[in-house]
Amino acid sequence: MDEGPKLTPLEALAEHVRGALGDKIDDHKIAYGELTFVARGETILEVIRFLRDDSQCGFISIVDICGVDFPEREQRFDVVYHFLSPTRNLRVRVKVPADDIVPVPSLTAIFPGADWYEREAYDLYGILFSDHPDLRRLLTDYGFDGHPMRKDFPTTGYVEVRYDEERKRVVYEPVKLQQEYRTFDYLSPWEGTDYVLPGDEKKS
Repeated sequence: MDEGPKLTPLEALAEHVRGALGDKIDDHKIAYGELTFVARGETILEVIRFLRDDSQCGFISIVDICGVDFPEREQRFDVVYHFLSPTRNLRVRVKVPADDIVPVPSLTAIFPGADWYEREAYDLYGILFSDHPDLRRLLTDYGFDGHPMRKDFPTTGYVEVRYDEERKRVVYEPVKLQQEYRTFDYLSPWEGTDYVLPGDEKKS
């Protein structure tokens, strides 16, 4: 008797997790050989505990946590978790939409190794994590203004740092640009203009 096409390990895992967790998982997707679950901040701890402790999952190794910025969305960030199951030789990704106001629950009680990953996401994106034992900046300097991986963060930053020989210390000063990059005219002369660019008068 033909039982239909056999499920791949990722398809079987997705069915098992969706069946066990129900509406705690908002969505799932298999693309490019990778399984991604979408959860919410209020359910993420339960989802992660299940993925770690369930005998058919066994995702006991946290690979990393990172942020992704979508400025056009109301919840502009995705907190993205990657896990590995050594016994099943499978990887899984979990995404949680977030903003910079409502904290996402910290995973440090479940995976102590999440500590620095969450600090990095806070430092670079401004994503907050509740119940984190030490949520401080990790990669930027003391007094750094803003979060440099946000897509609306200026490429030049807000301050520049230099060593002042007279004061014998490091000083912070506002960025001074020789050319105003933030309002630079990127119009290409090959795209056509209603004015003559310097040097173009020679071609006639």
